[in-house]
This record gives sequence, structure tokens and C-alpha cells, in this order.
Amino acid sequence: MALPGPLQYFPARHIFAAALVVFLVIVVAAWPTPESNITQQNYVIELPEPSEEPMPDTPQLDWEEDKVKSGDSLSVVFGRHNLSAVDVIDIAAAVPREVITLRPGQSLRWVRTADNHITHLEIDISPLAKHSITRDAEGKLQYELLQRDADFIPRFAHAVIDNSLFLDGGRAGIPDQVLYQLANIFGWDIDFALDIRKGDTISLVYEEVQLDGNKINDGDILIARFVNQGRELTAVRYKDDAGNTNYYTPEGLSMRKAFLRNPIDFARISSRFNLNRKHPVLNTIRAHKGTDYAAPTGTPIKAAGDGKVIHAGRKGGYGNVVIIQHGQRYKTIYAHLSKFGRNVRVGRYVKQGQIIGYVGMTGLATGPHLHYEFLVDGVHRDSLRVQLPKADSIASKDKSAFLERSKTLMGWLDNFQSSDKSGSF
Repeated sequence: MALPGPLQYFPARHIFAAALVVFLVIVVAAWPTPESNITQQNYVIELPEPSEEPMPDTPQLDWEEDKVKSGDSLSVVFGRHNLSAVDVIDIAAAVPREVITLRPGQSLRWVRTADNHITHLEIDISPLAKHSITRDAEGKLQYELLQRDADFIPRFAHAVIDNSLFLDGGRAGIPDQVLYQLANIFGWDIDFALDIRKGDTISLVYEEVQLDGNKINDGDILIARFVNQGRELTAVRYKDDAGNTNYYTPEGLSMRKAFLRNPIDFARISSRFNLNRKHPVLNTIRAHKGTDYAAPTGTPIKAAGDGKVIHAGRKGGYGNVVIIQHGQRYKTIYAHLSKFGRNVRVGRYVKQGQIIGYVGMTGLATGPHLHYEFLVDGVHRDSLRVQLPKADSIASKDKSAFLERSKTLMGWLDNFQSSDKSGSF
């Protein structure tokens, strides 16, 4: 068969060879390359985030520090550190007087210039407050009171008394400051020198004051329960709208009586009210119309109640004595004092709990002690057994809010007592 067109002029084998070459070129072009079988993979490289801390635009301040010593004033501290005396005058003119009234133990921090002038001064008041004095761009001193807010963390504590409130309370981890509060709260109803028994228990919720997660102090007792010789006493703290704080029973009756049961803390009773006692010095039968508290010389003595001082001086066998008139019916006598409290003078009024004198052994006394007498309508009564009048209970306008608060605190205390554990909420 003849080939069509121009192909008829070429030999048949040449045409076959050319066709074969074209076929191979097409096959090779269509054949998949090794790269066509590779699956594409994407990788994300996470670059580090830029630092969020701003670059300091001012140099670090070079702070210096010192603590106030007894007798120090601001000028004395400045002189000790070669700071400008002129700055003392400028600071005194720029700040309230109480700012530069220094107390031993206070911390002072400052930054000075090359010529010893102050640019910054800080005076600590407490962990939560400090005075700050800075010099502005015009060279004027600016004062500011800087304050921080603390956190008040409720803590639960429980102790069983085996020896004494302070010994066993301390062993249970209750801070001394809190134990002193406890004694004051229940001091109206419990004689801590006479009434405490082995097996008595205390349970309480108090506040721990924290700053930046660290304890800086112990706060107030919120609720406390004392079981004394099987008698259960519970006290609830309440602060009214006027800012007055007192402790009440869960029903709203005042824990505070008109008089302290004892005018001296944690002393030993060496002699009780006894109308037929033999006098230890005179060696004759002579009525002992009071209570004697043996305590070291210098132990503070507190006024048992608000009243007017009607005698403060020597009085025969009583030695140094203070007599206080409380209203029309009551009178208290404090004898054998080593010295009198500050501002205790005839005609002066004293507040309950105010220090009116210190234990001694003046007059007819064989050793240091307080002789304490309690009179009602001119008649001597046993101060340890006389029924003390109560102070005002919760005001009627506060009753609803108080009962709600009382219920909450009672729930806290009951829950922790039932779980038998100590710690924070």
C-alpha cells in the first residue's frame, strides 16, 4: 500500500523509526517524576512572644535605710548619714507634725543626690501604711500617706485545758494576743485564777491579718465558745453602724458587765473574802473584807469599772490605796500599791480597764499582793461571788442584722467543731 502525501518519498524503515522516537518522547513526558509523589508538608515555627515587661525609662533608685533609735529626731538621723540639714527644715514645713514625730524602731528609707539632698523619703508607720515625701521637677517637696489593704483570713482554733489557758492555748497554736482577747471577753463570767478546771475547752474563730500572702498580725476574735465546768458560754463580735464594737451572747445580750470580775490578770488568789480570818500580821481574828491577789511587784492593776477617784494616797494599814466611786451604789478599793497609775488623782474619772496602779506591799503586808474590796450600798461584798450588773444589750435597731451575723458565725464554729480540725476557711 502506498503511503499518502509526502511520506511516499521516504523509505518505510525511516518512517517507522521516526514514529517510534515520537512515541517514546510522548511516553517519557507523561511518566510521573519522583517529585510528583512527595506529599507537601507545612511547618509552623512559633517565634517567642516579645517581653511584656516595659523597658525601664528611668534609672534604678539607690535607696538607703536606717532604723530610729531611742532619742532620735529627723535631724539626728540626717546628721548621722550626712544628709542636708536644710532638708530637715523644708520637710518640717511641708508635712504634718505627726509625720516627723519618730518612734524607736521605725524604718526610714531615702534617696539622695550627689550633694546629699533628699529626693525621696519614706517613713514606715506599719506594714500597711507609710509617709512618702518626694521632690518634684521644680524642687518642691510633696507629701502623701500611702496605705495598703490587708487580707483578713478567718482561722479556727480549739484547745482542751489541762493546766492553764495560756499554756494549753499556746500548745494548741493559739497566739498570745488572741488568748489575751479571749480572757478579756470572758473575764466578766470566768475567774481565770479560780474557775478554770482540767478538761475545760475553748473553740474560736479569729482573723489572721495577711499582706501579700504573709501573716503580719493577729486580728479580732469573731466568735468564741468557752466550756467551763460544763457551763457553755458563747460570745459573738458585732460592729454597729456607728463603728462601735462589742461582744454579745448569740441572742444579743451583752457579755460586758458594769464591772470586771477581777482587777488583775492571771494572779493567784492568796486570800479570799472571810469575816472570821486571822490577820497574818496582827495575829488576831479580823474580818477580811476583800480578796487578795498575789502577784509580782509592778503587776498592773485595772479599774474594775468606770468611776471617779475619791482617794489616791496613803491610808493606814492599806498603804498606798486607790478608792473609786462607781455611780451611787458601788465602790471599789485597791490597796498595798507600789505606785499609782498615770493621771490617777482625786477627782479624776477613770475608765474600766484603765491602769490605776501597780502591785506592791506597802502598809500591813507580808508580801507583794493586791487587796481588793467591793462595796454595794456601803456594805462589803465578796467580789468573786457578787452578781455583777450587765451592760446594755444589742440595740433594737441592730437586732435583726446582729441575729443574722450571729447565725452565720455560729454555723462556722459548729461546722469546724464537728469536723474537729484547725485551719483557715
